[in-house]
Amino acid sequence: MSFSKLLYLLLLVNFIFIYQSHSSPDNNVTKAQSHIKPKKVHLSLYYESLCPYCRSFIVSQLVKVFNTDLLNIINLRLAPWGNAQYVKPNKTIIFQHGEDECYLNTIHACAISIWPDPRKHFNFIYCIENQGLPIKDNQHLTVWKQCGKPALLDPVWIRNSSRLLLLLQYATETDHLNPKHLYVPWVTVNNQPLYDKYEDFITYVCNAYKDKDLVRACLSNSLKVTEEKFQGLQSAM
Repeated sequence: MSFSKLLYLLLLVNFIFIYQSHSSPDNNVTKAQSHIKPKKVHLSLYYESLCPYCRSFIVSQLVKVFNTDLLNIINLRLAPWGNAQYVKPNKTIIFQHGEDECYLNTIHACAISIWPDPRKHFNFIYCIENQGLPIKDNQHLTVWKQCGKPALLDPVWIRNSSRLLLLLQYATETDHLNPKHLYVPWVTVNNQPLYDKYEDFITYVCNAYKDKDLVRACLSNSLKVTEEKFQGLQSAM
């Protein structure tokens, strides 16, 4: 091969290499961007254990998150405080439904702390709430033990002062809601309350998720609330 032909070939190979090196990053970025998933929707429930409406919502409605593919697009948070009040002078907590609720709210809070995975702590809380309450004759001391793994929840720890710190985390979070909660259950989607539309939370979750067409639960849901109505709900807060 002559020197001129060899030089031409080297120049051609070098041109191809430079062209690919400049073009491939854009292609890679485009390809990577096409696989970026939308942000998950934040779904929060502020509740108390002996509230019949909270119990009904957990057992009949919120459980749908785990029976469908909704959990793939949701960050679920449960806050067992509700309408309780913390009296600072004597450092006591007043619960709407008395001492039984104080004890059970503490059990819920312990479960959430020990099992951060919502699949685990919700399964436990669902079991408690599905026991056919209200609890009578001190059954609250034993009913939760029927829901599995009771050894991990130390009754001594539950009764001592450590429970106050755990519950006060939920008290602070609940008391600083904006707008403030008016009742329980209080359900928010991306920190926006649904007010009395909380039973239709799936619609609001689906409307808040960008790629709802990829979520089977969103496709099967009637989606009665449009984007405009959801924005109207937010602007009215």
